[in-house]
Amino acid sequence: MVSPSSSHMFRNLIEWLSNDFHLIAPDYPGFGYSSAPAPSDFDYSFDHLALVMEGFIDALNLRDINIYMQDYGGPIGFRIIKKRPELVKSLIIQNANIFMEGLGPDVQKIGALTEAGDFKALEAVIDYMMSLEGIKEEYTHGTLHPELISPDSYYMDHLFFEQPGRKQIQKILFQNYGSNFPKYPEWQQYLHAHQPPVLITWGKNDKIFPGSGALAYKNALPTAELHLFDGGHFLLEEYGKEVAELICVFLDKLR
Repeated sequence: MVSPSSSHMFRNLIEWLSNDFHLIAPDYPGFGYSSAPAPSDFDYSFDHLALVMEGFIDALNLRDINIYMQDYGGPIGFRIIKKRPELVKSLIIQNANIFMEGLGPDVQKIGALTEAGDFKALEAVIDYMMSLEGIKEEYTHGTLHPELISPDSYYMDHLFFEQPGRKQIQKILFQNYGSNFPKYPEWQQYLHAHQPPVLITWGKNDKIFPGSGALAYKNALPTAELHLFDGGHFLLEEYGKEVAELICVFLDKLR
């Protein structure tokens, strides 16, 4: 996830689904309530985070998993399921992009500054994204009903960002994000080959991963269930109840 979101993001979804499903919402190392070892002691890369989460799955002996992926959860999750497709029962995808056409203006701006070597401007953009104002903008941009966005969400993210070392960790992951793009064709081929049951719920006004990223999935998964909402990046804050209902119907079909 772009901001240091945690299981707090799924708080309402967990409440709505917990009577019917076994739910697990871990925080990645350096995120949320998990520990944040110093970068000198821990490799903050998408490859390594995927290995850590794979170990977490094995430690709990999880199988036949309905995997929910949002933002950073996409490249981490797809690394795992490409390697171990036997773990997957279904995929629930929310604003988690694996297509070049799904890169929004914010991602393109960061990419352009990186390519141009304008690291001073790049640093300023990233610093703004990690400020309280920038985090709030991520939560409210593109929303139809911004009054529904709980201030607890962006203040909680801001609190996590202010913990020692967290901003440095996020900057390292920003720098490593380019490692995901060469893997997009591999993950798309996984979808073509395995055709897992997929539910896609997406805030189409997301300036990080807009609705075009959701539509691109249909090329690889013509039978995927796709719902585009008039919302932003953190869809659950505005449409959590609606998403929960879609998940219940979707998973009931797989029982």
